[in-house]
Amino acid sequence: MGPKREKLRDIGLAWLRLFAGIGMAGHGYGKLFGAHMNGFTDSVAKLGLPGDAQMMAQLAAWSEFAGAILVIIGLLTRVSALMIVGTMCVAFFVAGSGQPFGERELAFTYLAAFGTLVLTGPGRLSVDAALEMAMRRGGPSK
Repeated sequence: MGPKREKLRDIGLAWLRLFAGIGMAGHGYGKLFGAHMNGFTDSVAKLGLPGDAQMMAQLAAWSEFAGAILVIIGLLTRVSALMIVGTMCVAFFVAGSGQPFGERELAFTYLAAFGTLVLTGPGRLSVDAALEMAMRRGGPSK
């Protein structure tokens, strides 16, 4: 792959991180800091997942919010995106089971976007890439 194509790929990955991350962070923010958490916890409890529904709802909301912020800046990108993929798998396959695709389409789209980032990584326009480059040079101070 030539330098121009690599640059476009990295811009594309940064674009994906930014816009998917902003959308996902908005969902998590509404649950954590808005009036949505009680209703979300009730919905999680109805899913019959193992464990405490309150804790599972908190974990899902934090993965959506904090995980998305980390993805946007490209820090711990693969791990953060994987947490979101797990949350979106539950949203699409469990919470949305039996619903028409149109009702589950947003979870499906986020699953695809963040799954792509798990597979590709964040690209060179990220904190992860900057840290990797610094480590190759012998540490952040050099």
